[in-house]
Amino acid sequence: MNIHEYQAKEILRTYQVDVPRGKVAFTPEEAEWNARELGGQVFVVKAQIHAGGRGKGGGVKIARTLPEVKSFASQMLGMKLVTHQTGPQGKMVQRLLIEEGIDILKELYLGIVLDRSVSKLVFMASTEGGMEIEKVAAEKPQAIIKEYVDPQVGMQTFQARKIAFGLGLSGDQIKNAVNFILSLYQAFVETDASLAEINPLVITRDGRVLALDAKMNFDDSALFRHPDILEMRDLHEEDPLEIEASKFKLNYIKLDGDVGCMVNGAGLAMATMDIIKLAGSMPANFLDVGGGANVETVKNGFKIILSDANVKAVLINIFGGIVRCDRVAQGIIEAAQSVKIHVPMVIRLAGTNAKEAADLLRQSKMHFEVAETLQEAAKKVVQILH
Repeated sequence: MNIHEYQAKEILRTYQVDVPRGKVAFTPEEAEWNARELGGQVFVVKAQIHAGGRGKGGGVKIARTLPEVKSFASQMLGMKLVTHQTGPQGKMVQRLLIEEGIDILKELYLGIVLDRSVSKLVFMASTEGGMEIEKVAAEKPQAIIKEYVDPQVGMQTFQARKIAFGLGLSGDQIKNAVNFILSLYQAFVETDASLAEINPLVITRDGRVLALDAKMNFDDSALFRHPDILEMRDLHEEDPLEIEASKFKLNYIKLDGDVGCMVNGAGLAMATMDIIKLAGSMPANFLDVGGGANVETVKNGFKIILSDANVKAVLINIFGGIVRCDRVAQGIIEAAQSVKIHVPMVIRLAGTNAKEAADLLRQSKMHFEVAETLQEAAKKVVQILH
């Protein structure tokens, strides 16, 4: 689960991670009032959407008067903000973060993520703050500092000092950076985060180290332990079909292709998407219906896939291990009878009673295309499209 910048900063503040003073606003009047309460002569008006690159898209403005804060807020609220992460469709701005201006000396990068190849959390830091870390990794890999955390002992002070020295800090900057890094690690672990990214991490002229921007993602499977974080979920920032799928316990992610996929098992779903691409088309979604694949599950899966206007054909690829293929086939037939299907459908069932399942599908008079292998299924669905 993703949250907004201002929400991430609220969490970090509770762990004594230094962040600028700021407040969320939903109207221009509230934005002006927040700036008045903050005081000072420089304010930052920041659009709150689940995407990076807001500054380049016009979603971050520096204001020097209260009327200017209100004017920028009026322009931003309700605008469709387009960045390299939103795609051309953009995202509607419905809330703003009004923050105090910061006297910046240096901009750095700091992030924590799980490195699955070694099953350890890794801190990544760089002097190239304000840039995408992927771009830094591609163009200046030597500029990235990595520090792995042993899960048995946690992040140690000497490791935090090593990062601070690697970033070229000195004096009080080092002490403040060490406290920042250790507090960020505590916040990450105790909230079951899957990503914490501070970009930029800034050093002020008076030696403070603080998170000028903050991004946090959380492990969905651990949210039952954090009802306070779950309440931060902003459904307006999520795809409506993904929200609908979550109501039925379906794992669904919308993609940009034209072949709808219904598969049981995440690994099989990934393989199905790959083979569709190899056959010459693109998947329109990732949909894992799980081990059951009963009538109700398939019916809800159909509704969600067919709600996507980009879907021109559907490929169902089910392995009958936990559940027999003939039962899955019967479930597909019953579900198809109750849902209006307006696109061609190719079905490949493998596993227990796969032959009986194929016979049921062919005899159903539902105009299904039946395939025996995954390669055959992919070729058939692409031939139908082209």
